[in-house]
Amino acid sequence: MVDAQRASKMADRIQEIVARRLERGIKDPRVGFVTITDVKVTGDLQHASIFYTVYGSDEERADTAAALKSATGMFRTEVGKNITARLTPSLEFIADGIPENAAAIDKLLQEARQRDAESASLASQAEYAGEADPYVKPRDLSDEESDVADYDLDDPAGGSEEPDGGTR
Repeated sequence: MVDAQRASKMADRIQEIVARRLERGIKDPRVGFVTITDVKVTGDLQHASIFYTVYGSDEERADTAAALKSATGMFRTEVGKNITARLTPSLEFIADGIPENAAAIDKLLQEARQRDAESASLASQAEYAGEADPYVKPRDLSDEESDVADYDLDDPAGGSEEPDGGTR
């Protein structure tokens, strides 16, 4: 096993070499508009998986996949000439599912927005099952407050003064 940084550098270099070769063109007319999205190299640098996308219909994608598979040897030769490794890794072209995944995520987001709108419309028409404010409100203590205000805290016996000024 080599360190991950070296494998990452080699993957970047392979991506650059293959993309440059595709820019210059290959002689196969089946190759469509190809974009190399990523390259993964195994830890022993013996195998490289090249991920690509193709702009176009399903038929163009299938034709491009067949063309890349048949041109794998030419790409491997090109990679071998341009990297400084003892062994040239084997190459495998894998169609990347980014566009399909993005479309699926967009569809899910649209469905979520629709459900949120439905939920909001139902919430705006909803009525309370009980009272609108279910919390207990403070009691009106105007009568009880006057009784408590008459109670004398200084007299622990609870007696009160007589109107004539004396005590009982």
